[in-house]
Amino acid sequence: MQELFSTKNMFLTRALEKILADKEVKKAHHSQLRKACEVALEEIKAESEKLSTLPPIKSKTNFIEADKYFLPFELACQSKCPRIVITSLDCLQKLIAYGHLTGSAPDNTTPGKKLIDRIIETICGCFQGPQTDEGVQLQIIKALLTAVTSQHIEIHEGTVLQAVRTCYNIYLASKNLINQTTAKATLTQMLNVIFARMENQAVSAFDTSPESVATTGPAPGAKFSHILQKDAFLVFRSLCKLSMKPLSDGPPDPKSHELRSKVLSLQLLLSILQNAGPIFKTNEMFINAIKQYLCVALSKNGVSSVPEVFELSLSIFLTLLSNFKTHLKMQIEVFFKEIFLYILETSTSSYDHKWMVIQTLTRICADAQSVVDIYVNYDCDLNAANIFERLVNDLSKIAQGRGGHELGTTPLQELTLRKKGLECLVSILKCMVEWSKDQYVNPNSQTSLGQEKPSEQESNESKHPETINRYGSINSLDSTASSGIGSYSTQMSGTDNPEQFEVLKQQKEIIEQGIDLFNKKPKRGIQYLQEQGMLGTTPEDIAQFLHQEERLDSIQVGEFLGDNDRINKEVMYAYVDQMDFQGKDFVPALRMFLEGFRLPGEAQKIDRLMEKFAARYLECNQGQTLFASADTAYVLAYSIIMLTTDLHSPQVKNKMTKEQYIKMNRGINDSKDLPEEYLSAIYDEIAGKKISMKETKELTLKSNKQSVASEKQRRLLYNVEMEQMAKTAKALMEAVSHVQAPFTSATHLEHVRPMFKLAWTPFLAAFSVGLQDCDDTEVASLCLEGIRCAIRIACIFSIQLERDAYVQALARFTLLTASSGITEMKQKNIDTIKTLITVAHTDGNYLGNSWHEILKCISQLELAQLIGTGVKARYISGTVRGKEGFITSTKEQTSDEYLGLGGNVDRKQIASIQESIGETSSQSVVVAVDRIFTGSIRLDGNAIVDFVRWLCAVSMDELASPTHPRMFSLQKIVEISYYNMGRIRLQWSRIWEVIGDHFNKVGCNPNEDVAIFAVDSLRQLSMKFLEKGELANFRFQKDFLRPFEHIMKKNRSPTIRDMVVRCIAQMVNSQAGNIRSGWKNIFSVFHLAASDQDESIVELAFQTTGHIVTNVFEKHFPATIDSFQDAVKCLSEFACNASFPDTSMEAIRLIRHCAKYVSDRPQVNYTSDDMNVAPEDRVWVRGWFPILFELSCIINRCKLDVRTRGLTVMFEVMKTYGHTYEKHWWQDLFRIVFRIFDNMKLPEQQTEKAEWMTTTCNHALYAICDVFTQYFESLSDVLLDDILTQLYWCVQQDNEQLARSGTNCLENVVILNGEKFNAETWDKTCNCMLDIFKTTIPHIMEKALAENRRQSQFSVALGMYQAQEQRLFAALLIKCVVQLELIQTIDNIVFFPATSKKEDAENFAAAQRDALDADVHVDTQDQGMYRYLTSEQLFKLLDCLLESHRFAKAFNSNNEQRTALWKAGFKGKSKPNLLKQETSSLACGLRILFRMYMDQSRQDAWEEVQKRLLNVCSDAVAYFLTLTSESHREAWTNLLLLFLTKVLKISDDRFKAHASRYYPLLCEIMQFDLIPELRAVLRKFFLRIGLVFQITQTLEADQPSAASESLVCIPVWS
Repeated sequence: MQELFSTKNMFLTRALEKILADKEVKKAHHSQLRKACEVALEEIKAESEKLSTLPPIKSKTNFIEADKYFLPFELACQSKCPRIVITSLDCLQKLIAYGHLTGSAPDNTTPGKKLIDRIIETICGCFQGPQTDEGVQLQIIKALLTAVTSQHIEIHEGTVLQAVRTCYNIYLASKNLINQTTAKATLTQMLNVIFARMENQAVSAFDTSPESVATTGPAPGAKFSHILQKDAFLVFRSLCKLSMKPLSDGPPDPKSHELRSKVLSLQLLLSILQNAGPIFKTNEMFINAIKQYLCVALSKNGVSSVPEVFELSLSIFLTLLSNFKTHLKMQIEVFFKEIFLYILETSTSSYDHKWMVIQTLTRICADAQSVVDIYVNYDCDLNAANIFERLVNDLSKIAQGRGGHELGTTPLQELTLRKKGLECLVSILKCMVEWSKDQYVNPNSQTSLGQEKPSEQESNESKHPETINRYGSINSLDSTASSGIGSYSTQMSGTDNPEQFEVLKQQKEIIEQGIDLFNKKPKRGIQYLQEQGMLGTTPEDIAQFLHQEERLDSIQVGEFLGDNDRINKEVMYAYVDQMDFQGKDFVPALRMFLEGFRLPGEAQKIDRLMEKFAARYLECNQGQTLFASADTAYVLAYSIIMLTTDLHSPQVKNKMTKEQYIKMNRGINDSKDLPEEYLSAIYDEIAGKKISMKETKELTLKSNKQSVASEKQRRLLYNVEMEQMAKTAKALMEAVSHVQAPFTSATHLEHVRPMFKLAWTPFLAAFSVGLQDCDDTEVASLCLEGIRCAIRIACIFSIQLERDAYVQALARFTLLTASSGITEMKQKNIDTIKTLITVAHTDGNYLGNSWHEILKCISQLELAQLIGTGVKARYISGTVRGKEGFITSTKEQTSDEYLGLGGNVDRKQIASIQESIGETSSQSVVVAVDRIFTGSIRLDGNAIVDFVRWLCAVSMDELASPTHPRMFSLQKIVEISYYNMGRIRLQWSRIWEVIGDHFNKVGCNPNEDVAIFAVDSLRQLSMKFLEKGELANFRFQKDFLRPFEHIMKKNRSPTIRDMVVRCIAQMVNSQAGNIRSGWKNIFSVFHLAASDQDESIVELAFQTTGHIVTNVFEKHFPATIDSFQDAVKCLSEFACNASFPDTSMEAIRLIRHCAKYVSDRPQVNYTSDDMNVAPEDRVWVRGWFPILFELSCIINRCKLDVRTRGLTVMFEVMKTYGHTYEKHWWQDLFRIVFRIFDNMKLPEQQTEKAEWMTTTCNHALYAICDVFTQYFESLSDVLLDDILTQLYWCVQQDNEQLARSGTNCLENVVILNGEKFNAETWDKTCNCMLDIFKTTIPHIMEKALAENRRQSQFSVALGMYQAQEQRLFAALLIKCVVQLELIQTIDNIVFFPATSKKEDAENFAAAQRDALDADVHVDTQDQGMYRYLTSEQLFKLLDCLLESHRFAKAFNSNNEQRTALWKAGFKGKSKPNLLKQETSSLACGLRILFRMYMDQSRQDAWEEVQKRLLNVCSDAVAYFLTLTSESHREAWTNLLLLFLTKVLKISDDRFKAHASRYYPLLCEIMQFDLIPELRAVLRKFFLRIGLVFQITQTLEADQPSAASESLVCIPVWS
């Protein structure tokens, strides 16, 4: 404390002594000062002595001791002597700095103030304007800085303001540069302290407790929570006001006070805003200050023609935009609309202004948040201008270099502007990319585009290093402000809902379209808006719209309101009724009325409007006494309009005088006059200011396009415009200074989509024009970067049209796709190529159909590389056969071999072209292109399909060239197939669907080289693919190998077919273990090869097939099971190839071999595609059936030897393995077998048909019966009907051999299986025989005869008839044969074959021996089926036999008929007869009857049998008696023998009945010349009659001699 005193005293003493020592003090006028100094010194002395004796008192009062010594210093400061003032100020500064002077006591001289206020005032008072001593100036600055920044004293409000203002003035007034600089620096420091203290106080207050914040004397109506806030507010406000002071007229002088003051105030404001803390950003008072003072100030300075002021204004605006935009929605709109965009759009603004605006925009455009916020808050707000849209359009125009020449700018300046414009556009796009980056997935997982490291393609070019990342989306604007710190900003900020904004944007577009229409045709516009639901239908709604909508063309509004239609009038009345003229004078009311529209020119329209106005005016001012009626007001209004036109129209030369005007208005007030002074005042007012529309409206009416002759004229014009602009801007700023508009801080990705859709065309235009007409590398790189970003955005939001447009633009500028473009190649085109490649690399997932353009370019790029490296065009097909691949100096080198060059090009040109194109084959390009293909594995599932699809399309185009097909893309397809083979199967199968289809087409390309390459590639891919193997039940291999099949099917070239077969053979040999579903395709290919006529192809295919069947099936049968039937089908195809019979036989052998596999492994899992197949049937459906079916196909298709072999094998398989077959399998099987007989399948030629029947059908019939017999148990139910039907069919065919076989088989089937037949089966069998009988009775003979008779009556062309006849007779013959066969069959079935013959023979022998008594009993009697047949069935058969007999008998008896037939050429040498049929049918019938007659088990039928026997026998004998021909009678011998023998064997009582019936007939027979055997039997018959009827005299038994017998047995008639 002691020291403190001593320092204080030291300061004081020294200073006072120094003042006293000054020679100036000695002067009289300083006596007061001298006195004060001396007094003070003494006091100090006394004080220090006291202090040295007394112990120090512990009290704070000592610290403020220095305050009482202030008087001498005050006086010293007021002295005009610089030295004294400096000393005094220096001391005061030190005392304040060290805290010896606090001045917290009240000031005695002025109540309500503290001493410190007086101290500061004194210090400030030392500055006396520009003439003040420079040293004093410096001391003042120092002292004030200390006072403001010191911790020990507190100064507020006016005092702070005074301190700041003094520094400010010193800066302006001082001529010393150092003082100026110091003053400026001090000011900055003071402001920093003032604002920092405010912020810190708020933070500490918040930390301690919010309630205890003392509000120290707030200004009325202000809401400051602390005096410090008020200090800051006052300083801020005064700076704003200072910046608003106008400059003097004339060109600005950089040294003038006004300009320097303006610049300084703006600089200080900028620094305050840049360092603003949370209180400043959120406190309502400061926000309002910004709106009311700063924004208005900016609207003035923002149009300043002084570049420095303009630039500062822009910087302040930027800061506002980044820190305060949530509160300044309307203000920002005014800035953009009235200042920035206006300067960009007007043709008269200077280059510097434009340049600075664009510089500012570059900063704005670099911040994503700002860019999106501008769109969301203005373009999507119904009441705001479309700032974003206009901004992009204006920038696009500048970037395109439009309107540059009007400025009188140099080409260089225009280029820099263009670059800047492009830079802004690219920045905007980068922001959009940055904003939506979360939605983007880079297939190569690098960083997203905005921050991408320069890719290798950029780094190895001669680029300026700073250009690479100069316009990244570095957040040059601190966008935290918009997140809304503090309560105020959040409540100001709307919520971000993209859908809602999109709806708003649509509505806005409708309204804008409506206004556009209105400005052309008002009614149409109104109708449109009403249709769209944007405008009500009542006149009131429309009137309100006309009032409120400022964008309407005032002329059109006037025209619309003045129109005479009913609706127009109603709207006009409503329009006027919505205005309130209450309390207004007449002229101001009229001015107000005419503010909103321009009066129409027609008198009637004006008339209507004025009439309504007058009525409304009086309605609003009912208390007025001036006008007698509305008429007065109406006439007066009209006269005022005339007056304003007269006085202010340049067309009127003789202006109206006041007297004339008063005179004109005489008697208008109900025949009285209006007061003269009233009219005089009106005249003066109108003369002073014409009646016109609102200023804003006036401005829009001005034509923007005035032709500017010279730079000077442009400047003048621009200054006028600037002034007008400033006025408008200021008016608007003031108008919105109290409006609170909510500002939405965008947060959502989705906004970028509508932003891009809105602006993509101007972007594209700018970039296209830039690339098109400017060779500057920086412009090109900006354009390319812009296009890249645009593509990225279009990709992210999958906006296809736009994406394709940009990619097409890129592709166009690569010059690769243009017909003659390649010769024009420049660096920018090379860069474009690189960009295109980069896009393909980074955005591959989203490119969709745009891949087409990209891959087209890459394909052409390869062509360019070939040209660039000197490969000649004819070697470009990719299949170089010659040795020389490069340009040599041979004579045959002609220029037309270059592709795409067109016309004749000499060698020099070629060299330069090569050089320019050479860049395309640089290492970086080649690597980058490769990266696209190798990178394809990182594309997602859908993208890779698009990629592949378009690659195939490009490949098709390459191959389409008839002379030089190229295989670049085809090779790439093969490569990417390799790369992508590891994808999940789901994706891979989609890829292969496209690639496989492509290979199908390419493999069938007429150019063999191309097809060979395709097939070979397929082979390599397939081998690789097969290595992966396949799980059961999958089908990927099948899909993969399908192209081989397609090529084999469609390509007829033997080379290619041979190659396909070789490829497949190689696969089988090396990959058999891995093939699963692929077997199907393999067999399919071999199937196609099997029918080939080329021996080598068939041979190789068959070898491989044989290898598969014998070896592979052995090892991998379960794996091949799916394609088993394909294998069999394939073998069958080999068998059917008639050109190679050996192969055919071998193929059938292999099919037989296949049956062994199926038999050995019935339990293998035979899967089935058809889910309806029961598991136990699968071995049939997938195993046995195909084998048997294919064999049947061979039988139906092949030549005799092959089909016979097939048939044999088929039945061999059935016989060998049939025991394993199920019943219903047999059914399926026989359906195929019977197809052999199927008439439809038979060839039509008669000879072949006959051959077929005699061989194959025959063979098949016997085989079927064998199988039936072998598996009778299984087959009887299933098959019998079918077999009978089939036999019946055979018998009906016109083929003797087949018919015989049919009956033969019937016989075999029945004899072999009859024992097992049940009654039903027998019924069926009998019925079948009956049917055959019925159909084969040759009734047709009579028909033939009748026909014959008719034909001979009409002598028809003989030859034709004979042929027909031959056919008829052949058929007849067969029927006869069948009848006979059938009779024999019945005989054989009932009695067993050969039994009857034996019986006949034995009967004959016995008759010869005359040993009838010896029993002629045949042993084989019981082998026949007799015992299994019921009597009823036997009777049925009998009926048939007898029917047949009757027919034959009738025919044979009809001699005339037989003669006729014989003459017609039927049956050989003698007349036709049916003897055999006649006798055999009867013989069989008799045997059956006699057998039944003797059968004890059939007693119930005996009566019927006897009746039949009697009838049949008596008929037969009677018939015999009628026979005339010897030969005929001979034929009957055996029959009679049989009949008599049988009758002789029956019992006596039965014999009676018979003998009595036959007796007379037999007597008749005696007349004929009979053979001895017959006579012997007859003898016995008659002898027996004698015995039975007891006619004979019985002799002794010992006289049996023949002679005596013959004597004895002479009948005795009673």
